[in-house]
Amino acid sequence: MRNLLAGLAIGTCAIGFSGASAQAQTAPEVTLTRIGDCGTSQAPTDVAVRFTDTYAYNGVKIQFVFSCYLVKHGDDYMMWDTGHAMTAPGGVAPKVSLVDQLAQLKVTPDQIKFVGISHFHADHTGQVASFPKATLLIGEGDWKGLTSTPPMQGANFAPFANWISGGGKVEPLALDKDVFGDGTVVMLATPGHTPGHHSLLVRLKDMGPVVLSGDFVHFRENYDGDGVPSFNFNRAETVASIERVKKIVANLKATLIIQHDQRDVAKLPAFPAAAK
Repeated sequence: MRNLLAGLAIGTCAIGFSGASAQAQTAPEVTLTRIGDCGTSQAPTDVAVRFTDTYAYNGVKIQFVFSCYLVKHGDDYMMWDTGHAMTAPGGVAPKVSLVDQLAQLKVTPDQIKFVGISHFHADHTGQVASFPKATLLIGEGDWKGLTSTPPMQGANFAPFANWISGGGKVEPLALDKDVFGDGTVVMLATPGHTPGHHSLLVRLKDMGPVVLSGDFVHFRENYDGDGVPSFNFNRAETVASIERVKKIVANLKATLIIQHDQRDVAKLPAFPAAAK
């Protein structure tokens, strides 16, 4: 009987290891590309004016940039944020459209399976209408802000007409979202900046885990000192989201990309190269 049980145990382990090996061999490749132009940067910003509610950052000026990203998961694609619109006022419009930049990667709008939005502000949603066939992934609180009458203050609702009218599929997210179902790409609920704000965790084979911030923080000093801009939707939720991401980054030994901070751009390869 002992020999029989031992044989069954060994056989079960062999099946388990075989299954794990097969799964590893068939795991889809995941890459992350920072799109080169998602908006035109302006002069460095005095962040003591609007980006603190505790009178911090006196004399600190930050070079802000605008960010959007392409995630490739096997044969599927996800856009994370879509930058400013080509018609954005104030000199911040991109010089090259997102569609044209994707063409340099030989990717068409129809190939984008998911468009994930960190939050509803115009500098993150300006070109979302370029992907009408994609499933829209957006925080539930932000979706309610876009679709309320009138829309919530600051909600850039016009580019979402396709989904608001029912012409496209939308998934409002109350919590986290495992986008492809295998843990490699996860939208993280990080409310506070807006009611439904999310960040993005991407697990890369070579580089390791990467967290794209959205706007849960805007620059390194925000992150290091738990800073809260005066215009954020909810202060307590912002602080809780900063604490959550700090723990995720520490536990996973992840690289944090603060999307608006020029100093974080070099953490990823220059467009059109991808992090793997």
